[in-house]
Amino acid sequence: MKKFSFLIILLALLIGGFAAWWINGIMPPTPSDKTPKMFVISKGEGVRQIANNLAAEGLIKDPVIFFLFVKQQGLEGKIQAGEFRLFPSMSLINVTKALQVGTFDRYMTIPEGKRAEEIAEILQTNLSTYEDSWLPRLRFEEGYLFPDTYSFAKDVDIETVIATMKANFEKKYLSIPTSTTLSKEQIVVIASMVEREAKLDEDRPLVASVMLNRLRIGMPLQIDATVQYALGYNNFEKTWWKKNVTLEDLRINSPYNTYINTGLPPKPIANPGSEALKAVLEAPDTGYIYYISDPKTGKNVYAKTLTEHNANIKKYGL
Repeated sequence: MKKFSFLIILLALLIGGFAAWWINGIMPPTPSDKTPKMFVISKGEGVRQIANNLAAEGLIKDPVIFFLFVKQQGLEGKIQAGEFRLFPSMSLINVTKALQVGTFDRYMTIPEGKRAEEIAEILQTNLSTYEDSWLPRLRFEEGYLFPDTYSFAKDVDIETVIATMKANFEKKYLSIPTSTTLSKEQIVVIASMVEREAKLDEDRPLVASVMLNRLRIGMPLQIDATVQYALGYNNFEKTWWKKNVTLEDLRINSPYNTYINTGLPPKPIANPGSEALKAVLEAPDTGYIYYISDPKTGKNVYAKTLTEHNANIKKYGL
């Protein structure tokens, strides 16, 4: 009888201890702290990783309790990838609710040098509100859709998307000091070509200097990327930027073809990032007129005269 009573008491203590641990674990980590924190869930992250990340950010007390609660309630498939505004004053139950319907629940990255059509593809993949009518709007803003990582509400409209990206562009553009006489429009057009032409960071200012030097002497820019832009989507290569540009391609009748037209293209050919813009605004005075790309390293080789340029072509087997 005494042994039975002891087991009853032990069981009660265990149940009471578990209950206390559970109740404590679902309580807010810091009830008085209403400072918002942006919490990101990447695609493919499991419940265990999400629980550990929440605990590390001080948004839940116990990752084990979060894990068990999500599993017990069958919420694993309802938690979405995206960015969420959470507070340390939220209970674990409210945190799990927020992760299902977050304020910002679409998290995406727009890489440097993408054209409007490529950005449209990224938006279409990530946003259920995407419509075909978005593409003309994006094309109109070509060059000013700043490449960065963004979080958009799942019901976002195209006006908000464009306004957000353009505001980001203006912020980054104004942070770069400049003394150039070029207009903003000219800078963005040149930067868009630099972004597509220079593979390495060290080459961007030098490529920009070549373009500026050619403009000064009235020489056609002869930039392959402008021809690629004019050609559009290549069905054979499955890309918006045809890799194997032919002599026939260089004769395409387009205002964007800088082989047959002097001066700048009418609009940007892609959306440049900060480094490409900075390269144009801080382009060195080099005297370079020509460049080729070393097929082995991807690094550019520059020349001031046609004789030097032809020698480089022969040297690098081009």
